[in-house]
Amino acid sequence: MTITVNLNADLGEGFGAYDIGDDDSMLGIVASANIACGFHAGDPLVMTRTVRNAVAKGVSLGAHPSYPDLQGFGRRPLRMSAAEVEAMVAYQIGALMGIAAASGGTVTHVKAHGALNNMAAVDEGLALAIGRAIKGVDPSLIYLATAGSEMARAGRTLDLPTAEEVFADRAYDDNGNLVPRGQPGAMVHDPDVAAANVLRMLEEGVILSVTGTRIPCTVHSVCVHGDEPSAVAMAGNLRRTLEAKGVRIVPLPELRDRF
Repeated sequence: MTITVNLNADLGEGFGAYDIGDDDSMLGIVASANIACGFHAGDPLVMTRTVRNAVAKGVSLGAHPSYPDLQGFGRRPLRMSAAEVEAMVAYQIGALMGIAAASGGTVTHVKAHGALNNMAAVDEGLALAIGRAIKGVDPSLIYLATAGSEMARAGRTLDLPTAEEVFADRAYDDNGNLVPRGQPGAMVHDPDVAAANVLRMLEEGVILSVTGTRIPCTVHSVCVHGDEPSAVAMAGNLRRTLEAKGVRIVPLPELRDRF
């Protein structure tokens, strides 16, 4: 049976005069883009440019909401109430939906960024707050959630279309969570190692932790971080490797019947 999967990247993460990552090249490789909505990166012009380029290349659009932390790129934990989180996520989704509508596109999924994503992966209340924001804006939006996380459970609890995601360029601990970026070995820099890891996840349905623990997983989507210097090489090698094995790469909405 042919394996079909989505390949996504976090894009639109420049701001003002600052560019981060090679979005144009990444949009020629991935099938879905998670676009920063102004809280950790991005601004109206960056968002517009990224959306237009994605639409032109047939790449599906996702909102990438974050804690309000431009200086820390959204990677610093903040303590906010569930009501605050729900409102700020809805606000950011709405911002990208407006840009998308003005640019001939449609937002079809939502993926939390950085510390918000990592904290919601293990915090049921936070995961549900994100899910309620998504459902309140548009219940047809796909909740793109870390595989096996509280977000994945929250999405199903709220009856949202929920896609489970693994990371090509990140290491996992024995609980199936991402190794924090500040720790040695948190990032996978070798494109061939990353591709081998992803193939194992797809073919065997397991994540291999840093200690060798095999953790069962469901995979609908694979992420390559667009802000890493090696992102284009990593994503390009991953796509070539997967397609050489007969794996089909499709935009996330095309997988709805599998959620």
